[in-house]
Amino acid sequence: MEQIPITKQGYEACKKELERLKTVERPENIKAIEVARAHGDLSENAEYHAAKEKQSFLEGRIGELSYRLGNAKVIDPDTVPKDRVRFASRVLVENLDSEEQMEYMIVGSEEADIKKGTISATSPLGSAMLGKEPGDEIEVMAPGGRRMYEIIDIL
Repeated sequence: MEQIPITKQGYEACKKELERLKTVERPENIKAIEVARAHGDLSENAEYHAAKEKQSFLEGRIGELSYRLGNAKVIDPDTVPKDRVRFASRVLVENLDSEEQMEYMIVGSEEADIKKGTISATSPLGSAMLGKEPGDEIEVMAPGGRRMYEIIDIL
């Protein structure tokens, strides 16, 4: 069985979203389908088709979140060793071209939000940092071209 690494915060956010989808969104959608059915001819009923499409999306998302939570390997960032970059590491890096320093936490793709300082372990920068130690330089091919970074510290 595939284990999916996720932080405690990410796990809680997934649980919260799953609960909301099951207890709020799904029942509201079922009511919308019932109301649309009551309008008669389903072949030309745009409300019905929109509600059924939303139902399909909701069920897919519920399945995805259930799978993720069922296979989650929760990683507490406070327990991650700081000798090299790993999932859930908080890393201080410097762009060697601009000399700008940035701090990122390496997380799963569902949790990634650059505005919150989290990047995916599968992103170009995130994957290049994995396994590296402070002082290591990494090269990243970004959409804007080649970028060079140095791992300053693992916080």
